[in-house]
Amino acid sequence: MFTQVTAKAVYEAIAKYKVTHFCAAPVVLNTIINAPPEETILPLPHVVHVNTAGAAPPPSVLFGMSERGFRVTHTYGLSETYGPSVYCAWKPEWHSLPPERQAQLNARQGVRYIGLENLEVVNTKTMQPVPADGKTVGEIVMRGNSVMKGYLKNPKANEETFANGWFHSGDLAVKHPDGYIEIKDRSKDIIISGAENISSVEVENSLYSHPAILEAAVVARADEKWGESPCAFVTLKPGVDDSNEQRIAEDILRFCKAKMPAYWVPKSFVFGPLPKTATGKIQKHLLRAKAKEMGPVKMSKL
Repeated sequence: MFTQVTAKAVYEAIAKYKVTHFCAAPVVLNTIINAPPEETILPLPHVVHVNTAGAAPPPSVLFGMSERGFRVTHTYGLSETYGPSVYCAWKPEWHSLPPERQAQLNARQGVRYIGLENLEVVNTKTMQPVPADGKTVGEIVMRGNSVMKGYLKNPKANEETFANGWFHSGDLAVKHPDGYIEIKDRSKDIIISGAENISSVEVENSLYSHPAILEAAVVARADEKWGESPCAFVTLKPGVDDSNEQRIAEDILRFCKAKMPAYWVPKSFVFGPLPKTATGKIQKHLLRAKAKEMGPVKMSKL
């Protein structure tokens, strides 16, 4: 029987069983840093190392974990690549940087494990590597012995997945000048508003830094004017007065306008708990279905 992970249980295990290492999805880390004081044991009795994967961790969550004494290693991979095959290797020179900047750097997916033969971010049309400028978006592709042989009895899927001799992850990313890669979105999660591509991950990262927001997920919603626009599903932190959702939405809207380009700002907000898998991964396909049920954002008559 599945028992839900709680911050209280994590802190108690650290103190009682002297846990030094554990793995958890970013949503679990978010639960840990937002636990009420009576459910925590701080300062930690010893350094605790954490591996996180399953979704791109918001920098604000990594910062919160660091503040509490946890040492987080960010890893990335897929079942098809034998789980984690990329990790954000910590550089000694990062120690001298401000904690917020450390968190931003650690939120990147990083570099390949030694067991992965090749990792690249490529232009999907030419299959050429994108420039390492931190801006040009391409698809993450991989190659090596740790990559699966193929999907069982599914030649069509294998032909698409291994086109041009690479495993295609479906994740869109940039490569930074230091060689570290950073995911911008899943190809299916990119929001195309007007002629502009919007990274749902970057919008979510900004939302997570709002003091009233516990969790956030952003998906595309049909929009009569722009084709699509960002729709934010938000869980508020315990203790936040949610009696006036309109007022909260307006406050978040002002916050977003100060933090991101105008076309990134969500046009709609939905408040409530987010659907998750047993391991704590947000089920975006259910949120996309919900956004579809809501119908398109109406064009303003003003």
